[in-house]
Amino acid sequence: MKVLKLDETREFTPGAMKRFFLVADSEFFKIINFNLEAGVTFPVHSHDLDGELSIQVIEGEGFFLGAGDVEIVAKEGDILVAEIREPHGVRAKTAMRILVTIVPPI
Repeated sequence: MKVLKLDETREFTPGAMKRFFLVADSEFFKIINFNLEAGVTFPVHSHDLDGELSIQVIEGEGFFLGAGDVEIVAKEGDILVAEIREPHGVRAKTAMRILVTIVPPI
């Protein structure tokens, strides 16, 4: 078992995105914590692989982004679930913390 302390990764970089690999050593899944200052965008992208991902908002609010200028309101507690091949991204309206889980890990 492993306990992850999210309070220990509550760190922001002005005008940028901060990344913490929380679980990177598993063959079954990966968990990454991204912290975005207000106004920062995690650009829309996709991966040419099979699998799924989730993006959970653990603090703040903004938008989940998708192909074709899709914007879905994203608030604390919301979780986006998508195929890894599906274009995805995030834009922070306020300081925002997200957890990205990827299965299988890439």
